[in-house]
Amino acid sequence: MSDSDSSFGDLMQGEGVIPLKGESKADLTQQKKQQDPTLSEARRRSAMAGEDEGLSTSSIELLHPLDPVAWKRDGVQEGVYRNLRLGKYQVDARLDLIRKSIPQCRDELLSFLQESIRYDIRTVLINHGRSRDRSGMGNQQKSYLNQWLQALPDVMAFHSAQPAQGGIGAIYVLLRKSEEKRLDNWERHQKR
Repeated sequence: MSDSDSSFGDLMQGEGVIPLKGESKADLTQQKKQQDPTLSEARRRSAMAGEDEGLSTSSIELLHPLDPVAWKRDGVQEGVYRNLRLGKYQVDARLDLIRKSIPQCRDELLSFLQESIRYDIRTVLINHGRSRDRSGMGNQQKSYLNQWLQALPDVMAFHSAQPAQGGIGAIYVLLRKSEEKRLDNWERHQKR
């Protein structure tokens, strides 16, 4: 027995030490009650603050109004991202969010992107407007879009637009290719 073990034993024998009383094991015999499915759905919605697709409208840290937004998912080639950033892809659809509330922006963004994917549109432009101060509506929309677009699985990359197409008041968004387009592209490159 070491010195530390003996000193611990002495402490246990000392004055003022009172052993804890009570059950040392958890009671596992009590079975869980079946939860009402509507209750669990309500709990899930409240945890997500009632937001669809997990896109929150709760307050976030706002970006600087003059900062461009830029993001790309892992696997997007540098050349593809560079062409998006430089505005070299044809924009096939546009969404104008100027003078819309944040919840309206979220709802319109989701329906717009779903429709774009349904029609195999690859590059879209979202116009959110500009503001000079951090709390301006254009900057709020830009900040929320920066967060939301990263959360959507069909968005591959985005970047602030070129000055001729809105500059920091608009965003180019690159959407995921459909399986049909991906197969067509693969076949075209195999023939070379």
